[in-house]
Amino acid sequence: MNPRILVTGGAGYLGSILCETLLREGYRVCALDSLIYGEANLFHLCAHPDFDFVKADARDEKALRPLLRDVDAIIPLAALVGVGACDRDPLMTQSVNVDAIALLERLRSEDQLIVYPTTNSGYGAQSGQLHCTEDTPLQPISLYGETKAAAEKLLLRAPNTICLRLATVFGMSPRMRLDLLVNHFVLAAVTDGTLTIFEKDFKRNYVHVRDVADCFVHCLRHPERMTGRTFNVGLDSANLSKAELAMKVREHAPKFYVHFAEIGSDPDKRNYIVSNQRLREAGFEASRSLDEGIVELIRGYRMLGRGRFKNA
Repeated sequence: MNPRILVTGGAGYLGSILCETLLREGYRVCALDSLIYGEANLFHLCAHPDFDFVKADARDEKALRPLLRDVDAIIPLAALVGVGACDRDPLMTQSVNVDAIALLERLRSEDQLIVYPTTNSGYGAQSGQLHCTEDTPLQPISLYGETKAAAEKLLLRAPNTICLRLATVFGMSPRMRLDLLVNHFVLAAVTDGTLTIFEKDFKRNYVHVRDVADCFVHCLRHPERMTGRTFNVGLDSANLSKAELAMKVREHAPKFYVHFAEIGSDPDKRNYIVSNQRLREAGFEASRSLDEGIVELIRGYRMLGRGRFKNA
């Protein structure tokens, strides 16, 4: 029988894409989610005979115990993600991002693989000049980065674990996120037509949401070469400053006006470029380009309605 995968946070931005990808690749999937962002994100998977869903909180031991008896691997996506969301509710952030991971680790069997998505935002406010590798010391500068780094450290002390440090993700999803940098810049280009950018030279790495889903599949198929290690997951061709990203968006939206502000600052001080060489050596490389993602986002944003508080 095909392996069964438990995906917590399965109805989220990444989870709704990952569940679809896992089913397509022949896995059986159980998605767990509390549905705080709505219930429709996984409707399109309900007809699949190898899909199941449980509405529950990832911190609920009574819900997790019976599910863990019947799975081969666990992908814990349930988290408060992003600087703003975490700062808004620090206690919940600690509870979901760290305590829930500790609970999973306590309840699972050592035979059950965990593939854990952390974030390369843990590299923090680097110079933006040298490539960060998995051996670069983490210097998280936000509660989000701190909690994800703490959960990663916890899991790397345990057996049968793979940790993926994700670049800033982009692309369309049934549970769309508009706060992610590429998604946000493209939205500004096609709606307001203008954007003000602070600290334009700060750099980040980027990766398409479907490349991330494919990377999880690669980990499930090749754990023997990956367990006990961390891997950066991003596009080497997409180590870009915010200014470079804005100009890339403008190639596809020529009327996009970008103002680089000299006065003021961005509360998110991350500034780093990342090497993804270790992941390539393990047999996986992201392939979807920023240009493809921008075109996809422009196409997707054509479907947006007026918005609840807009007349136009």
